[in-house]
Amino acid sequence: MVKTTKSLDEVTIRFAGDSGDGMQLTGTQFTNTSAIMGNDLSTLPDYPAEIRAPQGTLFGVSGFQIHFGSKEINTPGDQCDVLVAMNAAALKVNLRSLVNGGAIIVNTDGFNDKNLKLAGYEANPLNNDSLSKYQVFQVDITKLTNLALADMNLPQKIVDRTKNFFALGMMYWIYNRSIGSTIEWVNDKFKSKADIAEANIRVLKAGWNFAETTEIFSVRYDVKPASLAPGKYRNITGNQATALGLVAAANKAKLDLFLGSYPITPASDILHDLSMYKQYGVKTFQAEDEIAGVTGAIGASFGGALAVTTTSGPGLALKTEAIGLAVMVELPIVVVNIQRGGPSTGLPTKTEQADLLQAIYGRNGEAPVPVIAASTPGDCFYSVFEASRIALKYMTPVMFLSDGYLGNGSEPWLIPNPESLPDISPKFRTDPNGYLPYLRDEKTLAREWAIPGTPGLEHRIGGLEKEDKTGNVSYDPENHERMVRLRAEKVERIANDIPPAQVEGDEKGDLLVVGWGGTYGAIRTAVEQKRAEGKSVSHLHLHYLNPLQKNVGEILYNFKHVLVAEINLGQLIKVLRAKYLVPAVGLNKIQGLPFKASEIEKKIDEVLGNSK
Repeated sequence: MVKTTKSLDEVTIRFAGDSGDGMQLTGTQFTNTSAIMGNDLSTLPDYPAEIRAPQGTLFGVSGFQIHFGSKEINTPGDQCDVLVAMNAAALKVNLRSLVNGGAIIVNTDGFNDKNLKLAGYEANPLNNDSLSKYQVFQVDITKLTNLALADMNLPQKIVDRTKNFFALGMMYWIYNRSIGSTIEWVNDKFKSKADIAEANIRVLKAGWNFAETTEIFSVRYDVKPASLAPGKYRNITGNQATALGLVAAANKAKLDLFLGSYPITPASDILHDLSMYKQYGVKTFQAEDEIAGVTGAIGASFGGALAVTTTSGPGLALKTEAIGLAVMVELPIVVVNIQRGGPSTGLPTKTEQADLLQAIYGRNGEAPVPVIAASTPGDCFYSVFEASRIALKYMTPVMFLSDGYLGNGSEPWLIPNPESLPDISPKFRTDPNGYLPYLRDEKTLAREWAIPGTPGLEHRIGGLEKEDKTGNVSYDPENHERMVRLRAEKVERIANDIPPAQVEGDEKGDLLVVGWGGTYGAIRTAVEQKRAEGKSVSHLHLHYLNPLQKNVGEILYNFKHVLVAEINLGQLIKVLRAKYLVPAVGLNKIQGLPFKASEIEKKIDEVLGNSK
């Protein structure tokens, strides 16, 4: 049959199935291929906390959403245009995310009586009119996969694991994607298992060929490359970018990098990635618990390394006492917190921004630390590099905040020229004449860094309050207040060393939407849409959360209304109200999911409508 090709500016696809169906792998391969083809993109991996949830259940559904296009893409998409559902539960959980008129590609084998019952369907939705407002394409993916591998005599368990590649092959054909990069990946991944490699490649090609020859797919779609700035790109997740940013910072500081970490979702990827960079002077220590991870980092910093500890929300709570110790001994460490849903164990695989107040205030005593947050997966590289710079220059622990959405999500990243990154080498004290451990730089108030073993620089630091300059243990009331104020002032002076905040849009107007962290893409998309409609709306996204940039107050006062959008119950808004006394209003979401741009657009209309 004759098939036509249509051009599209953007598409959002969601792959969904059991947690063992390989949906994360399928989505990742489609993402990498789209990045290679030059599309801009944003992704949202969405999977259960269980390693292997019961098959066919609603809570065991794993999904991966990708929004790609020939124009600038800032979010993984509010709703998907295409839903690939491997079973009944995947359809039921994700149908609400599909646009009216969208396409559903289903594996009919996943709609047997057992699967329908587990998903709570009283009747098969493929056999009635409940899906009439969608385009439904029924494919027996399981049967066709079995046919493709019939002569290989593989165990059925292995055959079943390849069916995701049949779906991937179909999607590659429908959206005019090359299968070459995935074939290369399979050959490399299974180079010691030739039969497994052959099976996956066979099924991938079978999916492609089926889509090309079947009559049910009469149209394929072409999504042209995006107009990206020239340079060399790679697809990168936030956690990968964080790991590379730390390696780059250590290189530019001319120091070894030490990571002390206890594995925890969704931060563990950083430990995994850094363990592969031993040739760049990286040492990774998988500790027995969170406290050992951070205290190991403090010890490495005492020895002269760029020291890092990584964790997620509940792990940060366990590190709290030791972070206070790092404040007291004034040693540079970078504390990486990839936030997740809480409290307690909460939602380990879902995203949240609920650790901001913990990051700024969550230690006993007066123990301020600088706090920096990334806004996109690629920005994690630059933000953690900046956190490292500040830690080394000001001799202080610095908190770097990312979240599950940024850490697991991905985007095309323009690889920077190493020469464009600044030298952040610290100055170690080597002269013993007149040395005292708490002598300070007049500008930064940072104490000098003396490496143990340097002749004549023996010194004492610790968790008991120190006498100013000498570092002797002191219980003197006036000395305690002086030291507390010095440590606080040191953090405040960082505001003199960071760029002013920048407004996207007009510098004055009716409404300013303020955000931080992973809300950037959704806020930017919403604000741009409202500005296109003629609304007086601007966007301020904060990367430096403690201290705030010097001009933040001035910016807030230039707008009639301030809206603060956060994936929490309202934490940044408390800080802004307290510091600047602005009557800001909040938009808050706590569902383990990032904002949709449409949710922010609706709130913008509400605020502007109420003001009239």
